[in-house]
Amino acid sequence: MSHATIKQEIVRQLDHMSPELQIRVLDFAQALVQPKGVHGKQLLRFAGILKDDDVRNITQAIEEGCEQVEISEW
Repeated sequence: MSHATIKQEIVRQLDHMSPELQIRVLDFAQALVQPKGVHGKQLLRFAGILKDDDVRNITQAIEEGCEQVEISEW
């Protein structure tokens, strides 16, 4: 499907929607084009703020507590 055909089909579909649904489509389209996250440059100020012991404790907690399935909880 060509770029122009896609745009035409989107417009055709929008013509059949209520204004409320059109707003939802617009919100979704805007969310798709917004960049996610932040630039690494903005995170540099956090470099080195964790102590080695803290990093080890965090790493251990993640390894022990995350991505584990408790069968009895299902």
